[in-house]
Amino acid sequence: MQDFTPELTELRRRVEAAHTYLKGDAARRRIAELEAEAARPDLWDDAGRARAVTTELAHLRDRLERHEGLVRRLSDAETLVELAREEHDESLAPEIGEALAALTADLERLELESLFGGEYDARDAICEIHSGAGGTDAQDWAEMLLRMYLRWAERMGFTVTLDEVQPGEEAGITSATFTVKGRFAFGMLQAERGVHRLVRISPFDAQARRHTAFASFDAVPALEEAEEPRIDPSELRIDTYRSSGAGGQHVNVTDSAVRITHLPTGIVVSCQNERSQLQNKTRALQILAARLAERQREERRRELEALSAGKREVAWGNQIRSYVLAPYQLVKDLRTGVETGNVDAVLDGELTPFIEGYLRWRRAQAEAAPSAPV
Repeated sequence: MQDFTPELTELRRRVEAAHTYLKGDAARRRIAELEAEAARPDLWDDAGRARAVTTELAHLRDRLERHEGLVRRLSDAETLVELAREEHDESLAPEIGEALAALTADLERLELESLFGGEYDARDAICEIHSGAGGTDAQDWAEMLLRMYLRWAERMGFTVTLDEVQPGEEAGITSATFTVKGRFAFGMLQAERGVHRLVRISPFDAQARRHTAFASFDAVPALEEAEEPRIDPSELRIDTYRSSGAGGQHVNVTDSAVRITHLPTGIVVSCQNERSQLQNKTRALQILAARLAERQREERRRELEALSAGKREVAWGNQIRSYVLAPYQLVKDLRTGVETGNVDAVLDGELTPFIEGYLRWRRAQAEAAPSAPV
């Protein structure tokens, strides 16, 4: 009979550790407080507060229920191993192996989610990709990044709404806006914000020389309607144009695509994939509101950091990650040091090691911050 003792011992340690970082006892007390508030007959007199209460309650319950489920499944696995050992039943080994693999995968997801602590981490994410320096290679690289994030979202079980795509002049895209919907989508994708650098033999160079191309990725949390900042219509320039690329029979037929420029900040958002101009305008305004809210939060963060004389803004240069396809193969995150030689897997959406590495790095930075001079 295969000895599963090492795997069970490690899983037991990790499941018990989860009770600590999930703050199980404090979470149960908080659930009791929220349940009492949720039972108040006047709760929905303040819709914003009601949504906050019910959302927090649902998230706390979900985490505790998932942890309790892991505890039960681990106990069942331990019982099954003991039964197989007593009866010398080798036929149970595949079933035990599958149970432990599934348990490990669910535990890893819970461990990853435990790294989220930001106010907006659980939200959907509104994302943008822009090609940078590198000409046609950069536009091709931007399209490769778009595919990478779409594949990653698919792997994670998230849904994606493609809001706007601007094709490149010869190949690829110059920009794309899309929304990733799923719990902790923003918490994960904020790890990807920054400039991504590609080094490869260019397929657009007749002499097959090595080229470097850049593209940027950004993400902001989606907002509830009540949270959207007030936007003065007089500060907007709204342009309509015909949609480009695939998107249904209305594309290239009517001026249904909408581009909105917020004049005070210069922020430009576009939407072309809804079925009507009104729908595109509504969606574009939602994206603009989310970007303005993120801008306001960033300004507040800079103001608070300026008040701490000895505190420096966290910075790691323009690029956060390099993807090298030639002369060797390597993807390396320049903030965390996480790297892999399996470039194809990364470009096919295998981003979890990089995202988890960033979240652990961010938590370490936060834990070290109080000791910094002020």
